[in-house]
Amino acid sequence: MTDPVHSDELLRQVAALPTLPGVYRYFDAQDQVLYVGKAISLKKRVSSYFQKNHGGTRIGHMVSKIVRLETTVVRSEAEALLLENNLIKTLNPKYNILFRDDKSYPYLKMTAASKAAATGNKAGAAAPQFSRVAYYRGGVEKKHHYFGPYPSAWAVKEAILLMQKVFRLRTCEDSIFSNRTRPCLLYQIKRCSGPCVGHISAEDYAQDVHEAQKFLRGDAQEVMRSLESRMMAHAERLEFEQAAELRNQVAALSNVLHQQSVDNVSDRDVDILAVKVQGGKACVNLAMVRGGRHLGDRPYFPVHVEDAAVLIEDDDSSLGVPVAVEAQVLEAFLAQHYIGLPMPSVLVVSHPVDKALLSALSDQHGFRVTAVHQPREQRRAWLDMAQTNAALQLARLLAEEGSQQARTRALAEALDLVNDDLDALRIECFDISHTAGEATQASCVVFQHHAMQNAQYRRFNIEGITPGDDYAAMRQVLTRRYSKTAEALAQAKHAGVPPSGSDRLPDLVLVDGGKGQVSMAREVFESLGLDLSLIVGVEKGEGRKVGLEELVFADGRDKVYLGSDSAALMLVAQIRDEAHRFAITGMRAQRARVRLSGGKLEEIPGVGPKRRAKLLQRFGGVRGVTMASAKDIASVEGISPELAEEIYRALH
Repeated sequence: MTDPVHSDELLRQVAALPTLPGVYRYFDAQDQVLYVGKAISLKKRVSSYFQKNHGGTRIGHMVSKIVRLETTVVRSEAEALLLENNLIKTLNPKYNILFRDDKSYPYLKMTAASKAAATGNKAGAAAPQFSRVAYYRGGVEKKHHYFGPYPSAWAVKEAILLMQKVFRLRTCEDSIFSNRTRPCLLYQIKRCSGPCVGHISAEDYAQDVHEAQKFLRGDAQEVMRSLESRMMAHAERLEFEQAAELRNQVAALSNVLHQQSVDNVSDRDVDILAVKVQGGKACVNLAMVRGGRHLGDRPYFPVHVEDAAVLIEDDDSSLGVPVAVEAQVLEAFLAQHYIGLPMPSVLVVSHPVDKALLSALSDQHGFRVTAVHQPREQRRAWLDMAQTNAALQLARLLAEEGSQQARTRALAEALDLVNDDLDALRIECFDISHTAGEATQASCVVFQHHAMQNAQYRRFNIEGITPGDDYAAMRQVLTRRYSKTAEALAQAKHAGVPPSGSDRLPDLVLVDGGKGQVSMAREVFESLGLDLSLIVGVEKGEGRKVGLEELVFADGRDKVYLGSDSAALMLVAQIRDEAHRFAITGMRAQRARVRLSGGKLEEIPGVGPKRRAKLLQRFGGVRGVTMASAKDIASVEGISPELAEEIYRALH
């Protein structure tokens, strides 16, 4: 039955949709994106949302908010899938499972050796002739060789250490290499072959580089045979010193193969993905195998898992097919993560993957991508390891969030904050920072959803006050922050309509300071007609010791000491310290900019050391001179009106 909350125009638009594959977007009354989806048949898929009674489910809650939709027709289901996930990452819709776009994987880089011949001694050795092994993160250049990606910086550094132990490849910068006159410590401990001082010929070094590359690609046994063959050849020529060096390399490589158990692994490049969902949260653990070696893993935590629709209806069925949340999370990760990122041809997964998704990934990357759901032998061991790590990482996340939620609850109870939804509890905290009145800045940090919301932080440049007057700075920042909100609330009240979400006041306003700052905040709120009970000052305790802070209220309540072991005080201190940090970093940056621009004072013709000293003394620093008018500058002894105009123009 059609939901009466939707406009006739929207329903007509739904009825007119084509039976073609495409992507649809739902918007709410504030024009925020609610959901992005794909469909083999846009008409059939979108109509199902409006023709069925979804009851009190999350889908029903979402559908009740839809006021507008947009669609894009594509040629195939694969194109729809790719477009859908590109839009999800771009638009950040509320009801889609969303992974943070983190593709900054590190690589092991081997620089390309130049083709110039080398004589094998110091006179002929040049850095570009000898490949360098390095940690790398960023854009890939075709002329160099890159191995990876690796799941962590630690994994890359382990691989570099391996290249040093077994193949003794250099890791030094070209500038250091070109200026050495004797070998470094790495040569002494047999981690480098010393190409910088001619202890190895360019040809032999190139051979080591070639074998290192083969090893990283998974040809470990072939490298072992090559080293053994070269060792025997040197021994037959009675070159026992060279043979001993190769024997040591063979022993080191054999030890590595034994430790990592890769000598009998047939898989070269594989990604292993395990999903764990619990308590409304999810973790995808991605483990990487490259060149037959297990390089480690990395956890990913999607957002909107709890709000995502749990029922994904089959486009070819009118009944609807329930899909496990784990499978939804896994498919969302595959679709979003591998867009624009190299991937292996084999995936080992903890849950079945839709064939259409694998087909789309295959089309995008130009080779067949397969997913193994129930692996055996070595793949089974890898998947078990990934599943264990996913469970451990999710348990850690839940424990941390549980602790933060407990702090939020403790603060709400301690201050009698009226909010039925603790997750939506919003706290804003203000702090003032300056150095002897210079570059005064105010910070506003936001705490909501049991975490600091960095994207909503704001800084305010404070101007037009007496330098060092923190009270005037607090008055200015609170007025600028809440004057428009107060006006919007007054208009909504006069019109008899509820205020929009963007005009909502926070549940608590913290100011870093005691009675003086709280009094200033009270004056601002009284002038704006806002609720005084929202204001709480954080007053430092005796000796300014952490844990002895007291809370001061603007509405006349007595001061409260929560106790040094109070979870509520821990949260207050956390928010206060973050406001202080944010204010200090902004102030230092502003001060640096002011002082940098102040260098122009020295460059102005006619302003020598004496006149500059008089200007700085009169106006209290470069910032004061910058803020002064030409008339004020001309009042300084020795500054003519013409020179004052020159100074003013130069500084502005």
